Amino acid sequence: MASSITGPKGRIAQVLEQIGSCLELVPMDARFGNISVGLFVKDGVCTVWSFSRADGVDERLRTIRDQMVRLGGLTPVDGTHNQFTFPCGQVHERPVKFLLTQAVGKDPAYSHPAGDMRIKDSKSSLMLGVDGHGKDGHWLYQVSAEGDAPNPALRLRMVVAGFLRYGEMEKVADTEVAFSCGHRHDGLMRVMLPYSRNITAVETMMDAEALRGQMTTGTLGFTPL
Repeated sequence: MASSITGPKGRIAQVLEQIGSCLELVPMDARFGNISVGLFVKDGVCTVWSFSRADGVDERLRTIRDQMVRLGGLTPVDGTHNQFTFPCGQVHERPVKFLLTQAVGKDPAYSHPAGDMRIKDSKSSLMLGVDGHGKDGHWLYQVSAEGDAPNPALRLRMVVAGFLRYGEMEKVADTEVAFSCGHRHDGLMRVMLPYSRNITAVETMMDAEALRGQMTTGTLGFTPL
């Protein structure tokens, strides 16, 4: 695809023909003039895009794209400033929505915590962990919990449910999940781990973001998927 896709607001349909359907929209980028930033997908190519023509917007989109590539373990499209693909060839829609939100909202210097995938549970004193391993040509992730808490097995099942819902993953065993492509995606797992802890809070956040997104897309004249 072209390395630089540009067009005025009056040519929205033409731009969308080039970059595809809107998968996710962040209504306001607080780090760059409160512009809206969208993620569009066509033929397996993801494009970070804004209809704003503010000075420096292309460089801001490059920063967001590069952050998504680094945090998510994605592949930048050569010769572009705002496009990437998934190395497995499959677009993981739900995880990449959360990834866009992080890339827009966090400092460009932010990185995942180093070392093992571990995080304190938000609902108990448990320490949650994820460990990956290969099996029969697929990459599986074992979800675990350490520490003392009432009914830790139930809590662990809820966390696994969070990965299934927000990561669009498949359940292999009671505490084992995998991406539908069968490939290794440690970056996406690190993105999803904090969200997997609290389904109720994430649902509330997603509903609020969706409402703001609908207001913004309605104004621009297009509708996200």
